[in-house]
Order: sequence, then structure tokens, then C-alpha cells
Amino acid sequence: MALYAIADLHLSGSVDKPMDVFGEHWLFHYEKIQKNWLEQVTEEDTVLIAGDISWAMKMEEAMVDLEWIHRLPGRKILIRGNHDYWWASIKKLNQLFDNLDFMQNNYYTYEDYAICGTRGWTCPNPFKFTEQDNKLYLREGQRLRASLDMAQKAGYSKLIVMLHYPPTNDHFEPSLFTEILEEFRVEKVVYGHLHGEDSYKAGITGLHNNVEYHLVSCDYLDFDLMKLI
Repeated sequence: MALYAIADLHLSGSVDKPMDVFGEHWLFHYEKIQKNWLEQVTEEDTVLIAGDISWAMKMEEAMVDLEWIHRLPGRKILIRGNHDYWWASIKKLNQLFDNLDFMQNNYYTYEDYAICGTRGWTCPNPFKFTEQDNKLYLREGQRLRASLDMAQKAGYSKLIVMLHYPPTNDHFEPSLFTEILEEFRVEKVVYGHLHGEDSYKAGITGLHNNVEYHLVSCDYLDFDLMKLI
């Protein structure tokens, strides 16, 4: 039972939002993701989907994209990205499909691991960080801590975190997120949000203070999935 991760599917089954405007490599990205998924993932596996799932604005519009994900093999655990405006109440979402688990102020399990997480937000930086950014940054830090605390109190010591935003700024400076991740001794962190060669360089990767970071934006992975375990 393997664990995979991917982010930023940017599906648009019911809205006119072709992704090839962001570069030719996005052409037929549905087909690329589906092909790689079907070649690797079985029904017994779990896939973490780290936000920016659908361009839909309303729940009704997102259903075609969620059904597309539902039909792919494996159990999926999803968090909200900054473009997921369709995201409804967590109770309603978790009643939709038996193989889609939506995360919000909770955690899920994979074997002896707890999968925790939250959307995250822009970290403090010298370029642009408003008072509103700071408010959301602090709120998302609280949500991350609550998710990890819930899992730890349930007896889980092996922790994996899924974010949408990178957990640092592009100088890789410590942040509220990295402090919490290190405090709880999180093993692995996956995140997305970054697109394009210049942006990829702004994402922290590898082992830092005993936490292993992975950028899993689908275009960064060439529309493949990253096998974590």
C-alpha cells in the first residue's frame, strides 16, 4: 500500500480555463496525469492531493472534476488550495465519495502515520506581506498546529503534513510553519502552488532540521506522482 503525492491538478471540466496558456507543457495535462496515475496507483494505495484541484467557482461546477478524481484508483486525501473557491462545508464534501477524504481542521491515517495539514499562506517576506496576509498566516499556523495536536493526542508519532503553499518564503527563512513542523517532529511535508522554472527555485526541498520537504506541483513533477512511501 504505497503513498503518493501530487498538487495543482487545475481541472476545468465545466469551466473554460485551458492550462496551455501557461505553457505548451500543460497541453493534454489531464491525459498525462491519468496515464501516470493508472500505471502506478492501485486501489490499495493512497494519494495526497495538495490543493488547487479545480478551477470551478461553485460546488455544482466542481462535481465533474471530483468525479474524474473519484474514478482514478486509490484513496485520495485532499486539501484546499487558493483557487478552490468551490470548496463547500467539510461535512458535505466528505459525504460525496467513499474514496475521497477532504481535510480541514482534522487528520487522516495511512498505516501507522497521521496525515495532517492545512492550506497554508504566504510567509513573511521583504517584497509584499500585508496586514491581511499576516492575519491569514497566523490563522493557518493555528490550523496546522490544531491538526498535528489532534493526531498526537490520538497517539500518532509518525506525522506527514500536506500544505498547499510553500512553508517558507523564497529565501527559505524560518517561518511559523517550519517552527510548528519541527516542534512536532514531522517526517515529511508536501506542498504545491509553485509553477514555472523561476518559481520552482523558491520552494524549499530536501532535508532541513530533520524535516523532509517535497514540492509536488504536477508540472514540477512533469505531471507524474511522487512516491513518498
